[in-house]
Amino acid sequence: MNRLSRDPVALLEAAREGQRIALARLMSLVERGGDEARLVGAQTYSQVGGAYTVGMTGAPGSGKSSLTAALASVVRSEDERLAILAIDPSSPFTGGAILGDRVRMQEHVTDDGIYIRSMATRGHLGGLSLATPQAIRVLDALGWPWVLVETVGVGQVEVDIAAAADTTIVVVNPGWGDAGQANKA
Repeated sequence: MNRLSRDPVALLEAAREGQRIALARLMSLVERGGDEARLVGAQTYSQVGGAYTVGMTGAPGSGKSSLTAALASVVRSEDERLAILAIDPSSPFTGGAILGDRVRMQEHVTDDGIYIRSMATRGHLGGLSLATPQAIRVLDALGWPWVLVETVGVGQVEVDIAAAADTTIVVVNPGWGDAGQANKA
Protein backbone atom coordinates (compact mmCIF):
# COMPACT_ATOMS: atom_id res chain seq x y z
CA MET A 1 0.00 0.00 0.00
CA ASN A 2 1.21 3.46 -0.83
CA ARG A 3 1.86 5.15 2.54
CA LEU A 4 -0.63 7.89 1.67
CA SER A 5 -3.19 5.72 -0.12
CA ARG A 6 -6.81 6.57 0.49
CA ASP A 7 -8.16 3.90 -1.86
CA PRO A 8 -10.65 1.80 0.15
CA VAL A 9 -9.71 -1.49 -1.54
CA ALA A 10 -5.98 -0.89 -0.95
CA LEU A 11 -6.72 0.08 2.65
CA LEU A 12 -8.70 -3.12 3.19
CA GLU A 13 -5.84 -5.23 1.85
CA ALA A 14 -3.28 -3.40 3.98
CA ALA A 15 -5.49 -3.73 7.07
CA ARG A 16 -5.80 -7.48 6.43
CA GLU A 17 -1.99 -7.58 6.47
CA GLY A 18 -2.03 -5.96 9.92
CA GLN A 19 -1.19 -2.36 9.05
CA ARG A 20 -2.77 -0.27 11.82
CA ILE A 21 -2.67 2.99 9.89
CA ALA A 22 -4.74 1.36 7.14
CA LEU A 23 -7.27 0.16 9.71
CA ALA A 24 -7.46 3.65 11.21
CA ARG A 25 -8.06 5.15 7.77
CA LEU A 26 -10.77 2.57 7.05
CA MET A 27 -12.52 3.52 10.28
CA SER A 28 -12.31 7.18 9.25
CA LEU A 29 -13.84 6.36 5.86
CA VAL A 30 -16.66 4.50 7.58
CA GLU A 31 -17.27 7.41 9.95
CA ARG A 32 -17.39 9.94 7.11
CA GLY A 33 -19.93 7.85 5.18
CA GLY A 34 -20.56 8.35 1.48
CA ASP A 35 -19.45 6.35 -1.55
CA GLU A 36 -16.14 5.17 -0.07
CA ALA A 37 -17.90 3.84 3.05
CA ARG A 38 -20.42 2.03 0.84
CA LEU A 39 -17.55 0.49 -1.14
CA VAL A 40 -15.92 -0.73 2.08
CA GLY A 41 -19.27 -2.21 3.11
CA ALA A 42 -19.67 -3.96 -0.23
CA GLN A 43 -16.11 -5.33 -0.07
CA THR A 44 -16.58 -6.75 3.44
CA TYR A 45 -20.24 -7.81 3.42
CA SER A 46 -19.64 -11.48 2.61
CA GLN A 47 -16.79 -11.83 5.12
CA VAL A 48 -18.64 -11.15 8.37
CA GLY A 49 -19.92 -13.51 11.00
CA GLY A 50 -16.84 -14.56 12.91
CA ALA A 51 -16.60 -11.85 15.56
CA TYR A 52 -18.37 -11.90 18.90
CA THR A 53 -19.59 -8.42 19.80
CA VAL A 54 -20.13 -7.30 23.39
CA GLY A 55 -21.83 -3.99 24.11
CA MET A 56 -21.24 -2.09 27.36
CA THR A 57 -23.92 0.43 28.17
CA GLY A 58 -25.12 2.33 31.21
CA ALA A 59 -25.41 5.73 32.80
CA PRO A 60 -22.54 8.21 32.69
CA GLY A 61 -19.98 7.41 35.38
CA SER A 62 -21.28 3.91 36.02
CA GLY A 63 -17.96 2.22 35.24
CA LYS A 64 -18.36 1.21 31.58
CA SER A 65 -14.76 2.09 30.67
CA SER A 66 -13.31 0.35 33.70
CA LEU A 67 -15.36 -2.78 33.01
CA THR A 68 -14.43 -2.66 29.32
CA ALA A 69 -10.73 -2.49 30.25
CA ALA A 70 -11.16 -5.40 32.68
CA LEU A 71 -12.96 -7.51 30.06
CA ALA A 72 -10.20 -6.68 27.56
CA SER A 73 -7.65 -8.04 30.06
CA VAL A 74 -9.63 -11.28 30.39
CA VAL A 75 -9.88 -11.72 26.61
CA ARG A 76 -6.15 -11.05 26.19
CA SER A 77 -5.31 -13.52 28.97
CA GLU A 78 -6.80 -16.16 26.65
CA ASP A 79 -4.44 -14.90 23.90
CA GLU A 80 -7.36 -13.60 21.82
CA ARG A 81 -7.20 -10.36 19.84
CA LEU A 82 -9.92 -7.76 20.30
CA ALA A 83 -11.04 -4.40 19.03
CA ILE A 84 -12.65 -1.77 21.23
CA LEU A 85 -14.96 0.92 19.87
CA ALA A 86 -15.33 3.62 22.52
CA ILE A 87 -18.24 5.91 21.69
CA ASP A 88 -18.30 9.41 23.18
CA PRO A 89 -20.94 12.14 22.90
CA SER A 90 -20.57 15.12 20.60
CA SER A 91 -21.31 18.58 21.93
CA PRO A 92 -24.68 19.90 20.73
CA PHE A 93 -23.10 23.37 20.74
CA THR A 94 -19.73 22.91 19.02
CA GLY A 95 -20.00 19.46 17.45
CA GLY A 96 -16.69 18.54 19.07
CA ALA A 97 -16.11 15.60 21.36
CA ILE A 98 -13.81 14.72 24.21
CA LEU A 99 -12.79 11.20 23.29
CA GLY A 100 -11.93 10.32 26.88
CA ASP A 101 -13.12 6.73 27.35
CA ARG A 102 -9.71 5.41 26.39
CA VAL A 103 -8.15 7.16 29.41
CA ARG A 104 -9.19 4.18 31.54
CA MET A 105 -7.67 1.75 29.03
CA GLN A 106 -4.07 2.98 29.16
CA GLU A 107 -2.73 -0.46 30.08
CA HIS A 108 -3.87 -1.71 26.67
CA VAL A 109 -2.62 1.10 24.43
CA THR A 110 0.69 -0.61 23.60
CA ASP A 111 -0.80 -4.10 23.23
CA ASP A 112 -0.65 -5.15 19.56
CA GLY A 113 -3.48 -7.60 20.22
CA ILE A 114 -5.90 -4.76 21.00
CA TYR A 115 -7.18 -2.09 18.63
CA ILE A 116 -8.88 0.88 20.32
CA ARG A 117 -10.91 3.33 18.26
CA SER A 118 -12.68 6.31 19.77
CA MET A 119 -15.73 7.48 17.85
CA ALA A 120 -17.92 10.53 18.38
CA THR A 121 -21.69 10.25 18.11
CA ARG A 122 -21.72 13.22 15.73
CA GLY A 123 -25.18 14.10 17.00
CA HIS A 124 -26.64 10.63 16.55
CA LEU A 125 -28.92 9.50 19.37
CA GLY A 126 -29.26 5.96 20.67
CA GLY A 127 -25.91 5.60 22.44
CA LEU A 128 -23.84 4.88 19.32
CA SER A 129 -22.38 6.70 16.36
CA LEU A 130 -24.32 6.20 13.14
CA ALA A 131 -21.17 4.48 11.79
CA THR A 132 -20.78 2.00 14.68
CA PRO A 133 -22.62 -0.97 13.09
CA GLN A 134 -20.53 -0.73 9.92
CA ALA A 135 -17.33 -0.31 11.94
CA ILE A 136 -18.21 -3.55 13.77
CA ARG A 137 -18.74 -5.34 10.43
CA VAL A 138 -15.41 -4.10 9.05
CA LEU A 139 -13.54 -5.27 12.16
CA ASP A 140 -15.34 -8.61 11.90
CA ALA A 141 -14.43 -8.98 8.21
CA LEU A 142 -10.80 -8.18 9.01
CA GLY A 143 -10.64 -11.09 11.42
CA TRP A 144 -10.96 -9.46 14.83
CA PRO A 145 -12.57 -12.26 16.88
CA TRP A 146 -13.87 -9.94 19.61
CA VAL A 147 -15.36 -6.46 19.30
CA LEU A 148 -16.19 -4.58 22.49
CA VAL A 149 -18.40 -1.52 22.05
CA GLU A 150 -18.72 0.99 24.87
CA THR A 151 -21.70 3.30 24.37
CA VAL A 152 -22.00 6.89 25.51
CA GLY A 153 -23.57 7.37 28.93
CA VAL A 154 -27.20 6.45 28.32
CA GLY A 155 -30.62 6.55 29.92
CA GLN A 156 -33.67 4.40 29.38
CA VAL A 157 -34.29 4.75 25.65
CA GLU A 158 -30.81 4.56 24.10
CA VAL A 159 -30.87 0.89 23.14
CA ASP A 160 -29.18 0.77 19.71
CA ILE A 161 -26.40 -1.39 21.15
CA ALA A 162 -28.85 -4.27 21.71
CA ALA A 163 -29.28 -4.62 17.93
CA ALA A 164 -25.55 -4.23 17.20
CA ALA A 165 -24.10 -6.63 19.80
CA ASP A 166 -24.33 -10.36 20.44
CA THR A 167 -24.33 -9.67 24.19
CA THR A 168 -25.25 -6.42 25.91
CA ILE A 169 -24.05 -5.64 29.42
CA VAL A 170 -25.87 -2.89 31.31
CA VAL A 171 -23.55 -1.35 33.89
CA VAL A 172 -25.27 0.25 36.90
CA ASN A 173 -24.09 1.77 40.14
CA PRO A 174 -25.35 0.36 43.43
CA GLY A 175 -28.20 2.35 44.89
CA TRP A 176 -29.43 3.78 41.60
CA GLY A 177 -32.99 2.68 42.11
CA ASP A 178 -34.99 -0.44 42.82
CA ALA A 179 -35.77 -3.52 40.72
CA GLY A 180 -38.46 -1.58 38.85
CA GLN A 181 -35.91 1.01 37.72
CA ALA A 182 -33.54 -1.76 36.64
CA ASN A 183 -36.28 -3.38 34.56
CA LYS A 184 -36.95 -0.07 32.78
CA ALA A 185 -33.25 0.31 31.96
